[in-house]
Amino acid sequence: MQSQHAAKRPMSSPPDGPLVDVGQAEAALVEHYPRLVRLAYLILPSEPGGRGRRVLTSHALVQRALPRGRTAAPVIPAQPRQSAGGRAAHSARSGRRPDRSAAAARPAGTDDRTDDRAGDPGYALVRLQVVRTALRASPSRRRGTRRKRAGLPTLPPPLPQVWGLRLFPRSGGADELALEQRLSALSGPARAAWVLRGLERLSDDDVRAVLTDAGAADAAGALCEADRVPAEDRLLGSPEFDPCSLQARPTDLVRRRRRLKAALAAGTALVVCGALFGLPDDGWGPDGAAAPPYALNRAAQAALDPGKLTRVSPAVWKTSARTDFSVWPARGDLAGDAGLLRRALAVWARPGERVRVSATPGTPSGGPAGPPQLLYAGAVDNARVVILHDGLRIARYAEPVDGAEGAALDFARVDGADRAGASALVLGRSDGNVRYLTAPWVRAAGARDLREPDADAADLSLTGGVTSPLAGPAPKPGSCASWNVLELTDDAGTRLMTDLGELVPAVLTAGRPGADRETAGAEVSRTWSPFACSLASMRSAGVRSVNAWVFAEQPLPDASDADGGSPRPEGGGGSAAWVCTRAETWRGGGTRVQAQFHTPGGPSGVVAAQAEDVPQCGEQEPRVLAGVLWKSGAGTWYLLAAGSRGTTSVTATGGVEGTAQGNLLTLETEQGAQADLEGTLENGEPVTGLR
Repeated sequence: MQSQHAAKRPMSSPPDGPLVDVGQAEAALVEHYPRLVRLAYLILPSEPGGRGRRVLTSHALVQRALPRGRTAAPVIPAQPRQSAGGRAAHSARSGRRPDRSAAAARPAGTDDRTDDRAGDPGYALVRLQVVRTALRASPSRRRGTRRKRAGLPTLPPPLPQVWGLRLFPRSGGADELALEQRLSALSGPARAAWVLRGLERLSDDDVRAVLTDAGAADAAGALCEADRVPAEDRLLGSPEFDPCSLQARPTDLVRRRRRLKAALAAGTALVVCGALFGLPDDGWGPDGAAAPPYALNRAAQAALDPGKLTRVSPAVWKTSARTDFSVWPARGDLAGDAGLLRRALAVWARPGERVRVSATPGTPSGGPAGPPQLLYAGAVDNARVVILHDGLRIARYAEPVDGAEGAALDFARVDGADRAGASALVLGRSDGNVRYLTAPWVRAAGARDLREPDADAADLSLTGGVTSPLAGPAPKPGSCASWNVLELTDDAGTRLMTDLGELVPAVLTAGRPGADRETAGAEVSRTWSPFACSLASMRSAGVRSVNAWVFAEQPLPDASDADGGSPRPEGGGGSAAWVCTRAETWRGGGTRVQAQFHTPGGPSGVVAAQAEDVPQCGEQEPRVLAGVLWKSGAGTWYLLAAGSRGTTSVTATGGVEGTAQGNLLTLETEQGAQADLEGTLENGEPVTGLR
């Protein structure tokens, strides 16, 4: 008898929809295959089977989505354009703030060729089939349901399977992990509703129609449940949710060969299996959260032996020609705990499916090639932490004090680190606070709020190189009332470092690129004070250092003359500061440049222009040109533009036209006007506006 809560099975498609043959559906599937697989991956539940099985299942669902014959397509737009008003209305219903830029209207990294899907019945049909099969792929509907009811362990389905490889997407940052956890708490239909809104940009009516056709019992309830998760469309393009960009690791290669030989020999099967499960315990066997061991060569075995870890003497850094992580001594009250070190090395070499692994962009997450260097092993808050260095990366292993379940493994690239970049590492984060492990050359540590540059730094105690807890920057989501940074003092001076959600804090500097930069904490803090909030956009990007450079100051026009003349700069109105911030990464690429505009008395600077992987504001090209629309106190709109030192003229074309000699341009205009900027340098070379 059918349950009263079971949904009535809908028709496969409306009878009045256009007919779609196999060829048309196959063309849509091939063209949009990565997007369909990402859609299935996001809708599928996180458990059971781990990320590897979820990847294979998403590919299998999409590849089985083709119809067997001519089928009527659902009358639903494949990729409708959602108007600004529709987005604002939906944001008001769900309690979210609407996006203010066109770039925020679609997930970063996703296909914005909407015309290829809009009105395509083949794409609509394949997408509907993917959603339907993904909703049916719930663990409660699998063959293990009756075994669960009988109290027996659930057996994983035999297919899909990739023999010899373990496949899983690349790990994202803390934001992606938080979104994954929030989505995993939703039901299948609610997850599908959230993904169709964010990835496919469907309206609520279209989402309700897709869910109903896919067999969801309560589409309206699924939409309401999806409203609990805030819109994070920018994260949907992350590698964390891309099942087409995968990492591969081998499985038990030698075991498969031995089993094949055992099958051929027939009489030696028990001997071979006994040899497989009776590997000698020489210090690199399975421990804690590590996966089962596979064949390792002698170099790999040596890398997993706690007794062969490199330990540096505490005085080496004083006479060494290098001052980086390679001269850090081994510290911590558990540096002699061989069991903890063995588990950390084993998890690094072969992390189990339950280990949370993260890495900064451009950082490989494979095992060490040889015995790494031990930097720290000790208890931090409610966890046991081990920090290792292999010359290229910092690896941080953490496990709860009551066992190895819930272990985490984090990687950060640190090759080419200098004295400033190797001054501190993040030991742990707890309750919004951060503990740091400082370099042996650090003599004092303090906490400073960038938003309060005139306040004195608060002292932090140092015990064995470990600081007392420091409140993290901007602890409240959406708030930037404060931005706490770490202030370190050594024989070379005082510097500021900020936590951007990674293992290695970023160094904050100020001054013209290529020149002697300010290193005193108070001076850097005063430069950064109006622009501290912009550091939030640089989280989880592998940032090594961020420099702020005041490249121009511009008098602000206040009001027009009484006779209707041109706007005149008012001395009492003050001058605005133009600041260029440049974030350098450990991997070299991915640099982020922002030109920011700050008016006197304003609480924070405004990002006027930004770009990635450009030479502006760097040592190779210390020049920049940017503009902004600004409204005076009299209600008049102006185009204000400024170039760095050496700019002899600035010209605006397009919606606003005009030229000014020197590096400053002030033109009266209208709200919403757009213009292209071009300047001329002293040597005659042109410079274009940053964008």
